[in-house]
Order: sequence, then C-alpha cells, then structure tokens
Amino acid sequence: MATYKLFVATGQNEYAGTMDYIYATVIGKEGQSETTTLDNFGRDHYRGCVGEYDVSSKVLLEDIWFVELEKRYHFGDNWFCRYVEVKCPDGTSKIFPCYRWFEGNMTIRLRESLARKVQDDTINDFHFYRQKELQERQQTYRWKDWKPGFPKCIDATSEQDIPPEHRFFNEKSYDFNKSHFAAITDLGIKSIFNKLKCWDALEDFQSILSSPSPIAAYVMENWKEDWFFGYQFLNGCNPRMIKSCSNLPENFPVTEDMVKPTLQQYKTTLKNELKAGNIYLVDYCILEGIPVNVINKKPQYITAPLCLLYDHPERGLIPLAIQIQQNPHEENPIFLPSDSELDWLLAKMWVRHADFQVYEALSHLLRTHLVCEVFCVATMRQLPAVHPVYKLLIPHMRDTLAINANARLTLISENGAFKKVFSIGGNGLNVLLQKECQEIEFKSLLPKADFEKRGVSQLKNYFYRDDCLKLWEAIESFVSDIVDLFYSSDEDVKEDKELQNWIDDAVTGGFEELRNFGLHRNIEDKKTLVTILTGVIFTSSAQHAAINSGQYDWCSWVPNTPCSMRCPPPPQKGLATMDLIMNTLPQMYESCYQVAITWVLSREQPEGVWLGQYPEDHFTEKAARDHIDKFQKALKKIEKLIDERNANRQLTYEYLNPRKIENSVAI
Repeated sequence: MATYKLFVATGQNEYAGTMDYIYATVIGKEGQSETTTLDNFGRDHYRGCVGEYDVSSKVLLEDIWFVELEKRYHFGDNWFCRYVEVKCPDGTSKIFPCYRWFEGNMTIRLRESLARKVQDDTINDFHFYRQKELQERQQTYRWKDWKPGFPKCIDATSEQDIPPEHRFFNEKSYDFNKSHFAAITDLGIKSIFNKLKCWDALEDFQSILSSPSPIAAYVMENWKEDWFFGYQFLNGCNPRMIKSCSNLPENFPVTEDMVKPTLQQYKTTLKNELKAGNIYLVDYCILEGIPVNVINKKPQYITAPLCLLYDHPERGLIPLAIQIQQNPHEENPIFLPSDSELDWLLAKMWVRHADFQVYEALSHLLRTHLVCEVFCVATMRQLPAVHPVYKLLIPHMRDTLAINANARLTLISENGAFKKVFSIGGNGLNVLLQKECQEIEFKSLLPKADFEKRGVSQLKNYFYRDDCLKLWEAIESFVSDIVDLFYSSDEDVKEDKELQNWIDDAVTGGFEELRNFGLHRNIEDKKTLVTILTGVIFTSSAQHAAINSGQYDWCSWVPNTPCSMRCPPPPQKGLATMDLIMNTLPQMYESCYQVAITWVLSREQPEGVWLGQYPEDHFTEKAARDHIDKFQKALKKIEKLIDERNANRQLTYEYLNPRKIENSVAI
C-alpha cells in the first residue's frame, strides 16, 4: 500500500464552501488510488479551507497524471475549488490547479500545473482528456449572433446563462446590483431623478454634482475654456479621435481669414502651422446619417462635426474652427473663437455631444468590451486549462462575459440606457456599430500603430499616448518572455494545433463579419503571436482603463458632455442664446441618468484585481513566476514615473497608473 497526502483548497470568496460530499482519486502512470471521501468529521471544504487527507493506493502510482474530484449532490451546495496539492510517498509534491465551481453532481479531472502545449503531450490519456475538455467547453461556450454585422458573443441571455466560472463572485454581484441604487441616493439626485423638466440655467446642473470628484470639479470650473476643450482630446475619456492634419478636408473649407483673429495673436498663420505639423483634426463623419432617438416623444438631434485645432507651444491644443455638419452649406456655417461667446460655446457643445456618442458606442463598447469577449470565448472553446496561452490569458478575461451579458440586458438592450438618454438611442447604436465594424482593424487596437497612423507623436502633454507606450512595452516584454519559455521556434508555433484553432475560431467565428479586421486564420511565427497576445492583454486592461475610468470625471458635468441634444444646431451665426442652449441640453431626467450611470461604470471596484496581480496561480513554473515578478517590477517603475509627473499638477492623469488598471474588462 502507498499513501498520498492531498491538500484540497476551497475558494476564499463568499459561498465557496460546500456541505456536499467530495471524493478524490489520484491517477498515475501505474494505476489509480482508491476513491476516497474527503471527510475530516465535518471540518471540510468551508470558505478558505485547505483540508488535509490521506488517499491510499494498492500500488505505487509513480508519476502522478491526474487528480479526479467528484461532488455528489446532498444539500445542493455548490463548491469552488482552488487547487489540489498531492504529496507523494517519496516526499515530492505536485499542484493541480482547478479554480472552478462544482454544481450539482459533477466530476472534474485535473491536470498538473506545469503548462503543456498539445505537441508536448506524448501520452494518449493526456490527448484524450485535452480533447474531452474542449468538447465539453465547446458545448457550453457557444457563439451567438447578437446583431447583424457585430462581433459574435457568447450564447447567453443573462449572466445566469454563463458558466459559473465567468459569473461575478457573490460579493461583486451584490455590490454591482447595489451600486445602481446607491448612485441615485449617494449622489443626492433621488428627489429630481424622475422630473421631466428643463433646467433653468447652467448653474442648476450643480444640483446633481453635490460631491464631484476632483477632476469633475475641475471640469465644472474650466469647461468653457478653449484650452480645456482641446485638452480633453488628449487626456479625457475619449483620447483616440485626434489626428494630424496637413491638408484641410474639401468639406471643411476653413480659410486664412477665418482663423486670422486667433492665430495672429500668436504671430503665425494657418499655412505656416499646417506646414509645421501643428494643426490637428477631429472628424465625427461616422455619425453622418445615424438615425435619431426619440425621448419622451421628442426626436433628438445628431450631427457629425469637424473640429480644427492648433497645438500652441505654450497654451496647448486650442480649437480654431468648428463645422457642426459634414457638408459645407450656407446653413452650416463654420464657427470660430472670434464669434459671439454663446455661438462658440454652443458649437463646442455639439462637438462634445458627438464625442460622447462615439465614445460610449465605439471607443468603449466595441473596441474594448465586444472585442475582448471574442477572444475570451475563443480561449474557452479552443485552449485547455493546461495550455500556456490559456494560463497567460485567463486572468485578463475575469468577469468579461458577465459584465457584457449584464450590459446587453440593461444598458444596450431595447429599453436600456442608450434608448433612454442617448441621442443615438438603440437603433442608432446598432447602425453606428455596424458602420464601425466594417472599418475597424485589429492593428488600430495596438498603440504604436494607432499613434503612427494618426500622426500624433509631436503632440505635447499627450499623457494617454505616453503612458500607453510605456505599458505596451512592459506587457509586450512579459508576453515575449512567456512565449519564449514555451515556444522554441516559429515552427513550434505553427505546429500548435490548439493555438491555430484558437485564432481561427476568433477570426472565422467571433470576427466573421468584420471584413477589414485584418487578423489571419493562422499564426506563422512567434513575433506575430507576441503581438496578438499583447494586444489582447493591453486592450483588456490598459485600454479599457483609459476609456472606462474617466466617465464620471469628464461626463458628469452634463454641459461639458451632453448625452442628448433636443434642438437642431443653429443654421447661421448670431442665433445662440442662453434659452436656446438650455432648451438644447438634456432635461433633468436624462441628466440624472447620465450622472448615475457614469458613476456606476467608472467607480473603483471593491473586488478589483489590478494589472500584474495574479491571485490564481495558473503558472507554477519558477521561470514563469520569475517573469511575473519582472513584469510587476516594470509596472512599479511606470507607477513611479506617473506619480512623479502628477506630483505638481492640479489636473492629473492617472487612468493608466498600473495600480488603477484592472487586469480585465470587469466593469
């Protein structure tokens, strides 16, 4: 007889423990142990418990291949198992990660923690159970066509339809559900939330910002200033729209005379600054033709503005001209800083309104949430838990399926937030997403390629760009180290059938209708693999943080970023009055909803897992753990640089500080 000691770890999250019966069998090269009840007289499998058990075998099993865990229904009590450690008679031990929920009667066969590609496994049993795991997953994680032309999503109507490993833990679920009510009460807007009235004056919006964040307070103080308007294109919540402009678009006929009153005070001309590369453009042409929403029986208005900006050596980015509609026309004038104060203010509001529609629908929803969901589903369908790429990616997919299922049920459903308060509404959202899905490229998600294409390397104080590049370098170095650890050559990458199935499933399954996405159905070399994996992790963590975390800061002062516009833009100059502005801006209900939802979605999560932190030990190899330590040190250096930059700044940029970046699209 041989005795093996098992250390069985139950999850530390709420309700992770169970009172149901748990059985274990150790399986090795020479046979298997007796199936043993894991019972220490009732002191077992409670939350945070690591139980110790003896499992007997008639033969010495030699090399341990699997641990099989079985939960049998007794009380109907689910169980979350973290891992099993097996200590052999010779004193050696192995870790068998689990990190899964057991529901009802359920049996799971665990592999040892050492990462293995499919070509690394030479034993038939390993191949059989790799295939069995994926077959079961493919039945559970199915693709679904959510809307025509969109990336596909998981086949789930609600969070409860998602496999339990990808649902919120109970603590987060409770906090998330509570936050919707807390937003109304804690923000002090309960008394006016359901009022269908217009505001009387701009100052009245302060009533729904009784306790603004420091940046929200700064926005409220400075939102009318031209330099601040320009600054938001660099470091606000949607910093990916601005691009260099060496030649003016034909449909934006700005002349020297128009901008002379602004530029002559800086002793320069439009021609000189175009030549010097100091002129920039923000163009919302994608909003052209988007159907409008109807709120409280009143059609809203959508425009597709163009905005020309000048990067001044000292003042920063300042707007030179705004055309509210795409096509030049006598009833579509070009507004200028030299126009009346209210004409110019209203023109800037139209730009900010357009930015909010594009920001939430495209920069946020499509380019982080929906893109990351595709890679998450493909990972679960094609990579077994023992695969090194699975181990690398799975921490960056935590809660993504759950938050997206919640969003499809509440925020972007037929009667969700977009329908209730946004000018584009539900139908407009669909059309806008369909348009962008025909244009989006994977390489546009990669910061180096994106900044180069937009020609923004010269822009000063573009902290979003600077921090993105630092984070990309750190993530890419980490990914490259992990890839080098498990792939010795390009041929090794090409021979990994599971990896090739993963990218094929993402491209032909999830991104099937995105005709210009630009990902190939196979991966030919290590460099390409590193780029794709870095892109997935960067988008899931840093990019989502840069886009999501500033919602309340920049959008809670509603006049700065109105969710809807209730009057058409003025057809000529000189028509803007304060009455027109107040009648154009959102009413009380829409304003309160905007403040509440941006607070809910951008507040720091109490159950957050921050970039570079891996509470679940999927990698146990010393070399892999060393690479994680190296990655964490690189992030600490970035954190220090950002802290030093922010030390003497009133308007700080912290969305890409590693200690504020979640590992995944988790909210």
